[in-house]
Amino acid sequence: MKLKSFEQFNCSLAQTLSVIGEHWTLLIIRDAFFGLTRFDQFHKSLGISRNVLTLRLKKLVDEGVLQKSEGPGHPEYRLSEKGAALQPILVAMTQWGEQHMPHADGERIVFTDSQNGKRIRPVSICADDGRVLGPGDLRAQFGPGVGSGESVPRRPVTPAAVLGGLIGTRSDSPKH
Repeated sequence: MKLKSFEQFNCSLAQTLSVIGEHWTLLIIRDAFFGLTRFDQFHKSLGISRNVLTLRLKKLVDEGVLQKSEGPGHPEYRLSEKGAALQPILVAMTQWGEQHMPHADGERIVFTDSQNGKRIRPVSICADDGRVLGPGDLRAQFGPGVGSGESVPRRPVTPAAVLGGLIGTRSDSPKH
């Protein structure tokens, strides 16, 4: 069975991917963060077909990530509040790419504080008391929106346990 959409999954990550997970979408959002607003600017920056760009912009507007302003001249696309909330995700993904897929000539992009010009710290997950949490320190618990069903694990799942299961290091993982 071919997956047509992530919308069928009752999972916040899957729902997010249904909005921003299509090919080119994150790069359009990146360009909007960098100040591009017009169709031709996005087209020139990305070099994608006009048809694909039209479809992606329409979906981002329909989902409330971008706001389209109609007025004299060409329409403009600007990040909505919902779209601006993606900033930490894009910064984290960029930092991950710089660390794990570096360019031979050095960094491709450096994020700095606009007030003092200093580099920002890597995006991290912090506890209420300010401690930076690593994969073994974070626990995911299901909320009331999950509902009940056979596919819902009966115990809290840590990212480390999930990763262990993916790479076959958990002692209770099935043997193939």
